[in-house]
Amino acid sequence: MTTVQANLTYYQQLNEQIRAIDDKDITVENVIGQRYIGCGSSDHTITVHGTPGNGLGQYLSGSTIEVFGNAQEAVGDTMNKGDIIIHGNVGDACGYGMRGGRIFIQGNCGYRGGIHMKAYEQHFPVIVIGRSAGSFLGEYQAGGLILVLGLGQNGAYPAGNFCGTGMHGGKIVLRCDQAPAGLPRQVLVSPASQTDLEHIAPYVEDYCRYFGGDAATLLAQQYYVLSPNPEAGYHQLYTYES
Repeated sequence: MTTVQANLTYYQQLNEQIRAIDDKDITVENVIGQRYIGCGSSDHTITVHGTPGNGLGQYLSGSTIEVFGNAQEAVGDTMNKGDIIIHGNVGDACGYGMRGGRIFIQGNCGYRGGIHMKAYEQHFPVIVIGRSAGSFLGEYQAGGLILVLGLGQNGAYPAGNFCGTGMHGGKIVLRCDQAPAGLPRQVLVSPASQTDLEHIAPYVEDYCRYFGGDAATLLAQQYYVLSPNPEAGYHQLYTYES
């Protein structure tokens, strides 16, 4: 394992230093807002202590990034594969346009988490949020899974306003006691089925493995599934009339 001290090193120089390391196991300590750590990385394990700046793990291509602290905006932007594990909270636009891989967030997620996330071929993106998410969660979602466990919310709806606005693929699964109300017309809501619970079980188990908790207890709670409403999609967006 190779350890790098970030301290006041300018982000560009820090990332050049990280990319020059041959060791597959890298620890970066004393991070104070440096951007783009792990950008485009593959086949590495990068452990971050501190608060990374915007764009952590952008275009990630197979590495695992684990952060012991909070992270700022655009975590996992357009990532393709790999895991990002955050022992804290993340800012806005987490998982923007992500096409594969997994992001696990112990705490809260800011606005527009999972915006434009999509699945293709064998790639299936997943975001797991432990506590709650801000407004516009899953905006224009086209594929993949967003799972919000609602820890510490006492069964309340664990997302902000306009959840799923414009979604046309994928699913958002929320742990809460009552079905969400006031959702955009593009969104259908239904209680989670046994098949839904079986689908999310591995992600709940991994969340508990990373951050603690009892997966069986969590899976025994009430979940609701948000999915696209086919009657409110974009099939008329490009209609041409002569």
